[in-house]
Amino acid sequence: MKPIVVATPDKLGGTRMKAIVNTTYGSPDVLQFKEVARPTPQDNEVLVQVHAASVNAAELHFLKADPFLMRFMGFGLLKPKHTILGAAMAGRVEAVGRNVTQFQPGDEVFGDLTKCGWGAFAEYVCASEDALALKPANVTFEEAAAVPLGGITALQGLRAKGQIQPGQQVLIYGAGGGVGTFAVQLAKAFGAEVTAVCSTTNVDMIRSIGADHVIDYTQEDFTKNGQRYDLILAVNGYHSISAYKRALHPEGVYVMTGGSNAQLFQAMLLGPLVSRTGRQKMGNSAHKPNQKDLMFMKELLEASKVKPVIDRRFPLRDVADAIRYLEAGHAQGKVVITV
Repeated sequence: MKPIVVATPDKLGGTRMKAIVNTTYGSPDVLQFKEVARPTPQDNEVLVQVHAASVNAAELHFLKADPFLMRFMGFGLLKPKHTILGAAMAGRVEAVGRNVTQFQPGDEVFGDLTKCGWGAFAEYVCASEDALALKPANVTFEEAAAVPLGGITALQGLRAKGQIQPGQQVLIYGAGGGVGTFAVQLAKAFGAEVTAVCSTTNVDMIRSIGADHVIDYTQEDFTKNGQRYDLILAVNGYHSISAYKRALHPEGVYVMTGGSNAQLFQAMLLGPLVSRTGRQKMGNSAHKPNQKDLMFMKELLEASKVKPVIDRRFPLRDVADAIRYLEAGHAQGKVVITV
């Protein structure tokens, strides 16, 4: 076993690093590329040299404090509590705290930092060991960084909330984005027959990752074609909950995991009402960091049952441009930051 490296300035070769910093809420224009103090791991933390991070809707919501209620949920009332964004990352362990048992210096890891201070848009970041897993050897750092939010969100929506079963008819709405591309592959891995709904530009890509049927939403409204599904996962969907209800089998399940505030409102308030008054189940699924789910995704990646789809890569200094690109809503798969 490699010796534990104590996180001291001498052994880490300096005390400064480059990072993307935001000290106020606002548009991507408030982000600054600057030099800041390098973090030092606590006893139960791991110091990771970041090789890649992914950009997610979470960063956009956090940056803008949208919805406004986020300010009252521990994110900071007048200014951000966490001044370096970035939740999903992959990198190499530089040092570990004295109580860390799962990792050692040199390990390649990936993980989700939403419960331990964010900070992945930087050259180094500290994370609790239960936020990380060993990176699969058969994927790149960029591919691994795409998984912890997008992949886990899709997994939890399909498995935990949707109770997906082999042989089911499953529809993924918004299949071309970061969560949707994972959802298509995961649903296939679970043995479902998958119908994917996406834009014209994404049709060929969605077929290439395994969808059995592809509907171009600019040409056809799946809620009006008479087809019924056992499970619908709506990723950034824009239909009303009544439209989704119409497309479900009598005992089908609808799970919303992204979209407008109006759609979230319907899923959270009307979904439980529909679920109580009939056999259909309707509701939303919120992403929850979970090391067991991360390990499950690791196994699928190692078995080549899931392959992250990466649209564009941006250098660390261009995080603002990457967030603007994601905000435009046309990304095919994930947007990744290389550090």
